[in-house]
Amino acid sequence: MLLNYNPRHCLPSAEDLPDSDDTPVDNQLQDLIPHILQTILALIWSERQDWYFGVDMGIYYDPNEPAIVPDGFLSIGVPRIIDEDLRLSYVLWEEQKVPILALEVVSQTRRKEYTEKKDFYAEMGILYYVIYNPLRKRKPRLEVYQLNNGNYELLPGEIIWLSELNLGIGKEIGTYQGIKREWLYWYDQDGKRYLTPEERALQAQERTKKLEEKLRSLGVDPDQL
Repeated sequence: MLLNYNPRHCLPSAEDLPDSDDTPVDNQLQDLIPHILQTILALIWSERQDWYFGVDMGIYYDPNEPAIVPDGFLSIGVPRIIDEDLRLSYVLWEEQKVPILALEVVSQTRRKEYTEKKDFYAEMGILYYVIYNPLRKRKPRLEVYQLNNGNYELLPGEIIWLSELNLGIGKEIGTYQGIKREWLYWYDQDGKRYLTPEERALQAQERTKKLEEKLRSLGVDPDQL
């Protein structure tokens, strides 16, 4: 893997490289599931600027090879925002940081998530590899692997604690963008699920409604405050 960037090598920049592989996702979940994790992370890490979560974005690891495009990936220790144009792609010899987590959402069209991609992410040195397969009936739909001495080891649990991120990841039934189904979520160290922006807004509305009802019961018109 090429990480040591030297300007004299005249390596291509993100602007010189294609910003995707032009391959459309073949399942809407491959877009929605990474986005729900991204949007929740933007809330719980709102004060931090040292992370980046890419969705369906190319990771360039070698100037002579095409990018690899996970459904989602997380990198720590890089600027969240480079400039107003944002990132076109993730170029390792510019970023100087290998992503700490890669996510793949499996559809009916297999893309070698359990074989070649898994081996490749291990070779890249990505610490956590998350595979979510909503089509599975007997085997676990969510698997999280951690790199240990160059090989991925399956982490146990329904909510899997990612110690390097100080976050847990798991799955449960919820509603996102009006769709009720099983989604992936982030969790705190006590196993409490972090809310989505929609859920936070609804929670705030319910609190406001209860406060208004309480004021009215005390003879106060909240509309006059």
